[in-house]
Amino acid sequence: NSYSGIAAASTGFVLNNNALIISGALVGASGLILTNIMCKGMNRSLANVIFGAVGLDQGPSPDGEAKQINIKSYSTEEAAMIFDAAEKIIVVPGYGLAVAQAQHAVREVADFLSKKGKTVLYAIHPVAGRMPGHMNVLLAEANIPYDQLKDLDEVNNEFEDCDVALVIGANDTVNPAARTGEGPLGGMPIIDADKAGVVVIIKRSLSVGYAGVDNDLFYEDKTMMLFGDGKKMMAELNSALKEL
Repeated sequence: NSYSGIAAASTGFVLNNNALIISGALVGASGLILTNIMCKGMNRSLANVIFGAVGLDQGPSPDGEAKQINIKSYSTEEAAMIFDAAEKIIVVPGYGLAVAQAQHAVREVADFLSKKGKTVLYAIHPVAGRMPGHMNVLLAEANIPYDQLKDLDEVNNEFEDCDVALVIGANDTVNPAARTGEGPLGGMPIIDADKAGVVVIIKRSLSVGYAGVDNDLFYEDKTMMLFGDGKKMMAELNSALKEL
């Protein structure tokens, strides 16, 4: 956004167009502010974000095929039984939720679970959705109570006594590889979804996230993978819960 604004402002100077100069400067400045917020959320400098992956091999890991053998794919019916037995559920939304427009389906499942006396929270990472505040806006659009939305700093302590972490379309923001301090994600604060009793991940495939790093969370014994479109899978999960 910042680059496009600078380009527009530069064009305005060339064409002697005040409107382009002013609008380009505004877009450039706002883009820079958002970039700064994103960098803080990832605990990285601007230079590292732009050039950090230069020359780095981001292809599949050598043991990628071996890891895929350990992937456990489940049905929504099996996942529904896990949710039915849980008392505390934390939803971790990501970019995939935004693409699938699954926020309303998520709210329907959360409302059903809440009516059964279960605690439902939402863990919001500063860069979830690749835009600061993106998840807050999407979830607010679905009329999800604001007091259920928890920022990274206040929600991470909740995972130690959390029965189920429901990760929808998130990848880099829950990747334990960030704790190693190495690679493109090294040092980035993440949501501690892997500390929950069970992790249910809804994702279209095992593809890597924006950083191009394989996610070890997919291969943990406690992880249940539900492969498919976020909105469709949440609708199926809602139906399965009602049938129990």
